[in-house]
Amino acid sequence: MVIDVRPILHTPGKRLDFRFALDLSDLEFDGRRPVNRPVEVEGEVRNTADLLELFLTARTTLDAVCDRCGKEFPLEKEISYGCMLAEELQNEESDEIVLLEDGKADAGDLARTAFILDMDSKILCSEDCKGLCPRCGADLNLGPCSCKKETDPRLAALASLLDKK
Repeated sequence: MVIDVRPILHTPGKRLDFRFALDLSDLEFDGRRPVNRPVEVEGEVRNTADLLELFLTARTTLDAVCDRCGKEFPLEKEISYGCMLAEELQNEESDEIVLLEDGKADAGDLARTAFILDMDSKILCSEDCKGLCPRCGADLNLGPCSCKKETDPRLAALASLLDKK
């Protein structure tokens, strides 16, 4: 979604609102495609004393899988992003300044990049997810498994002393 900011470029106090849907279903994270619904993006470009500021919010529901127990669940995801827009750079490069091309800014590309960078590296179904038993694969969130606890071989001699009592 390309936004033409020329109408407010040299008019302090003016703003442009925008809203669009972004398709990120092609994104792959850990071999999965969690973004199967449109990402709703809304925001504004404001001219504050000849300084253009872009603010946007992107939200969707991800088809997530817990990294501990493997359970599939819907996960609400919302990100916020802001930057300054400029026709040319005055000093050195900055990540917070996006250059305009012919008075236009690509809000779709900015939203896509911000959304990707804000994706969690680890997703859990709950803060206290217990995961799966490493021996039998039982979901420990549903209760304890029937596996007999194995003694660490390095502590076997101490365990045998406890058994003699």
